[in-house]
Amino acid sequence: MTPLTPTPEPQQVRGACPHDCPDTCALVTTVENGVALRVQGNPAHRHTDGALCTKVSRYAERSYHPERLLTPLKRRGPKGSGRFEPVGWDEALDDIAQRLKAIAARDPQAILPYSYAGTMGLVQGEAMAGRFFHRLGASLLDRTICASAGGEALVQTLGGKVGMKVEHFARSKLILIWGSNSIGSNLHFWRLAQQAKREGARLVCIDPRRTETADKCHEHIALRPGTDAALALALMHQLITHGWLDHDYIEHHTLGWEGLRERALQWPPERAAEVCGVPVQQIVDLARAYGTTKPAAIRLNYGMQRVRGGGNAVRAIACLPALVGAWRDPAGGLLLSASGHFPVQRAALQRPDLLAGRAARTINMSTIGDDLLRETSPGFGPKVEAVIVYNSNPVAVAPESGKVVQGFEREDLFTVVLEHFQTDTADLADYILPATTQLEHWDIHTSYGHTDVLLNRPAIAPVGQARTNTDIFRALAARLGFDEPCFADDDLTLCRTAFGDAVDFQQLLDQGFATLNLPEAPFADGQFPTASGRCEFHSARLAAKGEDGLPDHLPNFEAFGSSTQFPLAMISPPARNFLNSSFVNVTSLRDIEGEPLLEIHADDAAARGIASGQMVRVFNQRGEYRCKASVSKRARPGVVNGLGIWWRKLGPFGTNVNQVTSQRLTDMGGGPVFYDCLVEVATLPEGA
Repeated sequence: MTPLTPTPEPQQVRGACPHDCPDTCALVTTVENGVALRVQGNPAHRHTDGALCTKVSRYAERSYHPERLLTPLKRRGPKGSGRFEPVGWDEALDDIAQRLKAIAARDPQAILPYSYAGTMGLVQGEAMAGRFFHRLGASLLDRTICASAGGEALVQTLGGKVGMKVEHFARSKLILIWGSNSIGSNLHFWRLAQQAKREGARLVCIDPRRTETADKCHEHIALRPGTDAALALALMHQLITHGWLDHDYIEHHTLGWEGLRERALQWPPERAAEVCGVPVQQIVDLARAYGTTKPAAIRLNYGMQRVRGGGNAVRAIACLPALVGAWRDPAGGLLLSASGHFPVQRAALQRPDLLAGRAARTINMSTIGDDLLRETSPGFGPKVEAVIVYNSNPVAVAPESGKVVQGFEREDLFTVVLEHFQTDTADLADYILPATTQLEHWDIHTSYGHTDVLLNRPAIAPVGQARTNTDIFRALAARLGFDEPCFADDDLTLCRTAFGDAVDFQQLLDQGFATLNLPEAPFADGQFPTASGRCEFHSARLAAKGEDGLPDHLPNFEAFGSSTQFPLAMISPPARNFLNSSFVNVTSLRDIEGEPLLEIHADDAAARGIASGQMVRVFNQRGEYRCKASVSKRARPGVVNGLGIWWRKLGPFGTNVNQVTSQRLTDMGGGPVFYDCLVEVATLPEGA
């Protein structure tokens, strides 16, 4: 009996959470008479241990949401008018294929795929989609919007997105939770940290915002946004001057020590304290704790790399464990992402060979606002004439969203959106195609927070006329005459292709997950996946490009105190009950979250005559958005927290926090600088 066979007896179907979170939980869906009754964590999976976050525990509510898209829709009015009418799949796919074929005849690079982590699955993500766009010769998308600066920094320092095993944090004696609100975004790591805390470990939260996680740690270091590298270099200064170093590990397993030593000695705690806006003694005490406590571990997350110097900051922090020899112990070291440990066969899945020698241009997804407004030019290539959006909601999530809206509003831009709901981006589409949710398709998943592979089985048949992403791209490929055998691969075949023989697929079928065979302390004896095999304090690859081979503090583009017109720094961390723009339309979660808020410190609020609950305008040279103010201890002086990411149409006045964020890019990896943003906040005029 397959999971899709309706039966009066309840069935338990194993799956995986598809969302952009380090935990990648194993799911168990209870199905009766073909209906998913509830979604729970799989107790047999050690990292999930039966527990889910509030968001995913309500996944059945999302799949059966009354506003779920159940039939293809075609625009019948001006863009943005909201006027759509149902059409049949054949009519929609025939017309889309015809439009794409006509554009491709002129230049296929005028067609752009736009996708990210609406699902983290390797199959419903970029498998069949990658094959389709490679065969078409479309522009390539540089998928930078979340993690590219930090990811590139790990590659330059450790050789890949690798780190310690998350389960060993339970035995650490000091845990630095750096740039992460783990309670909201890394629940299962937080349980390990709590276990360590009960056994005597000290927890330190380093974050501009006093998060729920900071509340539960022994100490909170509320540094200014974009100053993390300065703090890391000051810690190095203290490790050096006090002799808290593992000289043997440095000598045998690192590269570039003398240069890093010279750089760090330029950063005494007093200098870093002035830059970071924290007391000198906090830096001195943290360095002592890190230098003298064993094992010490760092759980780094991606929030702190969303500034101009984000890559350098991650590089600096990633050097710390090698200086004190923390990697020698399984419970020491650092974890930002474990995704580099997985032997994914991406070329076999996505088939870049289908480009057949053609050189397609690459467009950075973080500059989509500017790029949709560009004309054909020698440096850019053809004007973008068509965008196919799947697994993303760029109108809500991309920076400087006023320009993003302008681009998608172009009447001459042909836009197709594969979606579950009518998002802000779908409102501006020519066609909206209903896609399946995780309960309705096969997929296979890695994780960036642990080292297990997970298989997702379909628990129910597709709701309404929804189709899988893979099925939609197969159908378009057939209509465009792409007859290569790879377009006939079904989803289960794609799941098997993802890892080849590197993972026991029968084990995935039998239990839903399989653990990679990795050393308990992967870098105890060096053996980093760098060219030198060492932790590279100095990167020859960066130096060869004319960049600084050593990590350094780079001030923000919009540095604190650099503008009298816009004196407040703003960060925009995710609201606890949403995941970027996902789940915003789930009523029960939106009811918990309330409404869009700007957290502001009491001193900053008093100077502006702002009270809690008052509507305010948050503005800079790029635009403004309006929301309610919350005078809160969670904001430090000089920094406001614009909690996001609400759908624009569900926020006051039809905008969200990205109305004021910037399209400038990070020092490495081409990532966005969401948290490198100066604003002013003001009360609304009478009657506004």
